[in-house]
Amino acid sequence: MTTTAPTADRVSLERRVPPLGGFSLTYLGIELKRKLRGRRILLFIVAFPIVMFVIIGLPLRDQPLTATPVSQGGPSVAAYIMVSMAMYGAMMSATQTGAAIGIERAQGWSRQLRLTPLNPLVNVVVKTIAGMLLGFVAVVGTYITGAISGVQLTPAQWIATGLAGWLLASAVFTTLGLMMGYLVPGEGAAQITSLAIVLLSFLGGLFTPLSSMPDFVQVIARFTPVYGISQIARAPLTGAGVDPLWFVNTVVWLAIFVAGAAWAFRRDTKRV
Repeated sequence: MTTTAPTADRVSLERRVPPLGGFSLTYLGIELKRKLRGRRILLFIVAFPIVMFVIIGLPLRDQPLTATPVSQGGPSVAAYIMVSMAMYGAMMSATQTGAAIGIERAQGWSRQLRLTPLNPLVNVVVKTIAGMLLGFVAVVGTYITGAISGVQLTPAQWIATGLAGWLLASAVFTTLGLMMGYLVPGEGAAQITSLAIVLLSFLGGLFTPLSSMPDFVQVIARFTPVYGISQIARAPLTGAGVDPLWFVNTVVWLAIFVAGAAWAFRRDTKRV
């Protein structure tokens, strides 16, 4: 009588791709906790815009921005500075989120993630959402400080300026941070992007009105990625018409940074 040995189960070496490429609220929560533990990040992203508004903007809360006096419902210069500072916080959050990939690459964490079923693009999406949420905290914190200190705007102005500054700044500058994170290893990406944001903010008229700058700087400002976003976000305050070139500026820079981030991402994944 012969016996047949049991046949071993076939082992599949194929990796099962999780639903949505591995995206989950749990993973997003972990990423947010990691960022909230970084005290330096919180200081520059959340606290810095608030402190700058209190120092620069608060003393000007009674100075009218337009011909309509503040007492009659017109926006104040403090409101203008509040929007600018909130945008700066959103921009810093976005770029630092993307630039953090450079540190993960240097530590080998990105390489480890690419050996798992997690879709690399999902990893980028999760970091982008986390950065946008952190930028939202910076915008809300600055706006709450402005409201408590006496800045008066209509509900439409509060919503329009906040959403425009947050969403547009996050979209454009997250892609800039991602591009630098994949191009520059280690902490160099964060340092370069921080310096770039400060320089672009000055040139783009975020900190100083363009009308007070030399003519050649005003010309250069119109070609910076900060210019279009800042003009769109502050348009509800000034009451001036919206220039379509502001949107062209924003879209063009977004396309440039997306293309650069995609190219750097493909170059980085080829090394595995």
